[in-house]
Parts: sequence; C-alpha cells; structure tokens
Amino acid sequence: MPRPAGRVFDPFLADLEERTFRFFWETANPENGLVPDRYPTPSYSSIAAVGFGLTAYPIGVERGYITREAARLRVLATLRFLRDAPQGDSARGAAGYKGFFYHFLDMKTGERFGDAELSTVDTAILLAGALFCQSYFTGADLEEVEIRALAEEIYRRVDWRWAQVHPSAISHGWTPEDGFLEYDWRGYNEAMLVYLLALGSPTFPVEAKAWTEWTSTYDKNWRTEFGQEYLSFAPLFGHQYTHVWMDFRKIQDDYMRKRGLDYFENSRRAIYAQQAYAIANPRRCKGYGATVWGITASDGPADVELEDNGRQRIYRGYAARGTDNQDDCTLALTATVASIPFAPELAIPAVLEMNRRFGEHIYAKYGFVDAFNTNFHFDVPLSHGRGIPGFGWVDIDYLGIDQGPICAMIENQRSALIWRVMEKNPHLRRGLERAGFSGGWLTASK
Repeated sequence: MPRPAGRVFDPFLADLEERTFRFFWETANPENGLVPDRYPTPSYSSIAAVGFGLTAYPIGVERGYITREAARLRVLATLRFLRDAPQGDSARGAAGYKGFFYHFLDMKTGERFGDAELSTVDTAILLAGALFCQSYFTGADLEEVEIRALAEEIYRRVDWRWAQVHPSAISHGWTPEDGFLEYDWRGYNEAMLVYLLALGSPTFPVEAKAWTEWTSTYDKNWRTEFGQEYLSFAPLFGHQYTHVWMDFRKIQDDYMRKRGLDYFENSRRAIYAQQAYAIANPRRCKGYGATVWGITASDGPADVELEDNGRQRIYRGYAARGTDNQDDCTLALTATVASIPFAPELAIPAVLEMNRRFGEHIYAKYGFVDAFNTNFHFDVPLSHGRGIPGFGWVDIDYLGIDQGPICAMIENQRSALIWRVMEKNPHLRRGLERAGFSGGWLTASK
C-alpha cells in the first residue's frame, strides 16, 4: 500500500473548509461560546462541539477568515464561561462536576440540559480544543496570557482519578441521579484521547497502568478484513477524533511497536478497508463504490425495518454506523473528509465525486449536511431530514461533532497546523510519554 504522497489540495476543499468554519463562527452563542449540537434544528449545546469550535477559531485566523483579535475575543468568552460555570453534584443548576462537563448544556444558561450525563469523552474533546488554543495563542498581550491561564485552570481541575470507578479504567460518565454509568472506556475507539489527557494531567493524573488497561482489550479488535490487518472499530470517527489533535505518524506505544505499525497507519488501513467494503457492497447499497463511501456515527432517516428490493433492511435514525451490521446505506461526508490526511489518494477523489453527483442536495451554506441515503424512498415518519423524490433521504442539519473533524482535518492536510501547535503542548507530550509512546517527533523534538 503506498504512503501518502505529499500534501494534496483541491480548490473545492478550500471552500468546504471555510463553510465548515463558518458553522462554528456563526452558530455559536457569542456571549458564552457554546456551540449547538445541531443546526438549523433548534438544539442544546454539545460540549464536544465547543471543543471543535475552539479548534476551528485559530484555523480561521491562519486562513484569513477572521482576525486574530476576533478569535481571541471568542476564545476568551468561551473559556471564561467554562471556568465560571457552576460545578456541583446537584441535578440542576450546574454545568459540570469534578471539572468534567455535562454532555449537553442549555445554549443560553449553560446549565445541564435535561438528563444529560457528565461525559468523560466529550469533556476530553473540549479540553483538547482548549489546550490547542493554549498553545496557539502565545502572545505577550493580556488577552493571550489570559487564554493560556484559563485553559490551564480548566484542564487542571478535572479529577480523572474520581472517574476511575474500577481499577485503572475510566468510566464513560456519571449522573447525579444514578451515579457512574455502567461501562468503562476500553480500547479501541475515540476514547484514546481520554486516557492521554488523563495521563498528562498535572493535578489528578491516572497511573501509567491505565494505558495498559486501555490496550488490554485491543487483541479482541485486531482483525483482518477487506484486505487489511488492523485494530478495528467500525465507525470511522473512532479512527479520526484523537488524530485531530495528535500526530501519530511514526510514534508508537508498546502495543503498536509489537504490531509493527503506528496509529496513523492503523487509521489509514481502516480507511482502505472501508473503501474495499464499499466496492464489495455486501448489503447492496445503491451507489456504493470506490468513490462513494463514508460510514460513521451520523444522523439517519428513521428507526424502522422495511423491505428494500426484496430484502429486509433495518434503517436507523442517529446511530454509530460501520462496516458491520450497522450499515443501513447512510453515508456521512465527515467520515470521508476527515480521512484525507490518512489516505488523500482515496478520500479526495471520493469527496469530489460525491459532491459532483450529490452536491445539489447535500452541499449548502455550511458545507455538507450531516448525512444522506439514496436507498431510502419510503413514505414513513422521519427522525431527521427530508425525502427528495428520485434521490432519497437527505439530512437538513449540520452536527457540530461532525463539522469539527471536517474543518480540522482539511487544515491538517494543508498545513499540519493543529499537529504542529499541539506538539508544543507539555500536557500532551507528558500524556503520550507516560503512555509509553516514543519515536518520531516525540524523540526528535527533545
């Protein structure tokens, strides 16, 4: 398999990057920095979307979409809110507890929305965005000094040890009503970020054996499928999220050293496997092929089982889709675009081809709507989106957690901005080194 050949770029991707940036800039509440979970459907804020927003603002500066001063003010509003928002164990009136934040917050008040859980992984995504701003805004003026101090304060107060209900492992989350959630984070998935930030904490670090616990389940997910041998997680976002902020090229932990590859190459193989799956098209989804793929967690048409061309197919609303039994022919361009840094030779032609074929229905003000399904032509109540005669189902919403990787990974492909900046962050470096990573830029920059 060839390695990525240089930094390929296409003018369409520039337009997509700017439109996706505008999603964060224009839909966030400027008073508190909270980013909606979805838009234009009215919604609460997703704390992970806030983290992706914090990641997008410096990109906007570098690309000339906004001024550095405008970005500083937005970041300050966001971080000041996060620092000052009430923390406590009551069911109402708080934004978080023990330094963690609830998964969803009210867009205006910033307090817990509904029965949302205190989410360790969504807090980690938020923190990654804050730490990126900490390392990007390095100026001596008071605003940039304050940004760095706020990010530090927010990160330092997260009590990772409290979230270790079972030895070494970190819980998915907690609620005031029922305590800790049933499950812990175990590899392999997007929560790699959780453990690396927990290991890097200067105040409440987990023990190094937490990484051993995280990787202890890897062998169950190591497989050969569609011509690739790799550490598997069916939805592509699990191979992309942590990589938004961390450059895993040529750095390895003990597990990957034994396997003879790195996490970047692992994600690359996952993308090749998904393209091969689309070519094989075992579920006979309309249009799947070498340049039509992108299966991940996304919106979908409806939770319903229907007969489709002589076979029963289970369709879903929002779901974590993958090349396993969760494929209902729904595609999300976030999966394809966020694959560009790993496999530009596969992802860029696919993005361009899907825009050429489907752009009339799926490309709009803020880039690609969250998802579409050309198989779905049924007159049933929809969970999201709308049906288009002769085309299929199309979402009407953009999701913050799917927009974020689009903007970030286009920029990492263009300039490696996020990776270069985050290499300088001492917390990130400490987390990686305590997890046993070495090689590549970690060794070269010592």
